[in-house]
Amino acid sequence: MSTRPNVLFVMTDQQRFDTIATLGNTGIATPNLDRLAARGTVFDNAYSTTPVCVPARYTLRTGCEPTRTGVYDNTVPDGGHAAIRERCGPYLAEAMGRRGYRTWGVGKFHTSPWDAPVGYEVQRHSEEFYTTAEQRAGDAYARWIATEHPEYDWIEALMGERTDMYYMPQLSPLPADCTVESWATREALGLMAADDGRPWFGLVSYIGPHPPFAPPLPYNRMYDPDRMPDPVCGDRAVDHLDQHIPWMNHLVYAEDVDPHRARTLKARYYGEISYIDACIGDLLDAVERRPDADDTVICFYADHGDLLGDHHGWQKESFFEASARVPFLVSWPGRIAAGDRRSELVCLTDLFGLATSVAGEPELRQGSDLLGLLTGTAPPRQTLYGYHGRPGTRRFKAMVRQGDLKLIWLANGGHRLLFDLAADPHEVKPMQAGRPQDADRLTALLADHLRAEGVADAFDGDTLRTFPYEEWPLTRIHQFDESRGVTGFGR
Repeated sequence: MSTRPNVLFVMTDQQRFDTIATLGNTGIATPNLDRLAARGTVFDNAYSTTPVCVPARYTLRTGCEPTRTGVYDNTVPDGGHAAIRERCGPYLAEAMGRRGYRTWGVGKFHTSPWDAPVGYEVQRHSEEFYTTAEQRAGDAYARWIATEHPEYDWIEALMGERTDMYYMPQLSPLPADCTVESWATREALGLMAADDGRPWFGLVSYIGPHPPFAPPLPYNRMYDPDRMPDPVCGDRAVDHLDQHIPWMNHLVYAEDVDPHRARTLKARYYGEISYIDACIGDLLDAVERRPDADDTVICFYADHGDLLGDHHGWQKESFFEASARVPFLVSWPGRIAAGDRRSELVCLTDLFGLATSVAGEPELRQGSDLLGLLTGTAPPRQTLYGYHGRPGTRRFKAMVRQGDLKLIWLANGGHRLLFDLAADPHEVKPMQAGRPQDADRLTALLADHLRAEGVADAFDGDTLRTFPYEEWPLTRIHQFDESRGVTGFGR
């Protein structure tokens, strides 16, 4: 067995934890993710500690939490991309290159600026939309469409329409073999097959099933909306104590989604996942044909989930399970158990340490020792923290997960929600009023952790800074094809 196995990271965008058939969802077909789960170990309590695209990706590529990256939402702080690397150290791909790996990455990177280098020897972008003509020309997928399939280059939104259509069920404007997922898979297969004698570290970062939900034929009609479960909601006033939820609903034109539309959206969402699952099957086939298949580490995960109507909400950026908890599968047939399921708390930040550990030079940074946990040489994490929104503002919120308990703390109003996830997995029965000691204990742990991280802005004196509860002004987001001069509606 090689001392330095190949490493393949496969990431989806906005895929909930509960969307893999073999893990309990009998309403979805995911034969290849089922196969990957059988090949390795599943973590049932895996989290995105900042559940939105940009900060989640920076935790992955740095091995650091937002308390160190400074990225608490989809905006990058002063100093930007280079300053984050300066604070945290070389990005993961660069770190793996220094360990003797051939590195490549394909798909969505969501850096700021959009084409910022993150250390891959080969980096092929497929970002979600294009703000300038130069960006569209520089995006590897959009350029492939323009050169190889010019008959489709007139399409403004290659992944489906956004803005007012963000949460409207759609059909892909492209056939299945021309979608961004199919393109990324083919690119990855070619890069995987290249051989210069070094082991390789590769990332395939799919854009789906991020909305708009626009699967290609025949996946758009794979699921009957009438057989989809309805969203699970608690009391609206409680669900919307996190003002980000109603604010985001309005932002993406999803403030009044009716039950039928919710079921239809879930059917299209499942169709997206089943299509991506088929693409992942091609990756698995390629790995399993290799002579070093048993010495190839595969990690599958998502950057965050989607409320999909649960808790009267859509999108992410919430610490309810549907948003913050993610699928998380790790396989290495040569070293770790196959078909195993684990309950320990893990998160995306741990993947930096996993990759560098299997490369033979562990560097955990702010993550836990995932390989040590899998091989029985490291203890599990006892407490997991999550953050969103700039500390010191009313948008700051946090999560503390310990055992079966989860605390959601909100600076806006100083509200707290406490859940026992074993007794109440859908989080519809908050119990902070009945168990104030547990709420106080977890709040104290949160404060201690922020102090240890030097996040002074989170405090007002010795206590966590809170603000009088305020409903946020509602607005809309417009995401048209600015690369072709489209900046809004016609009138």
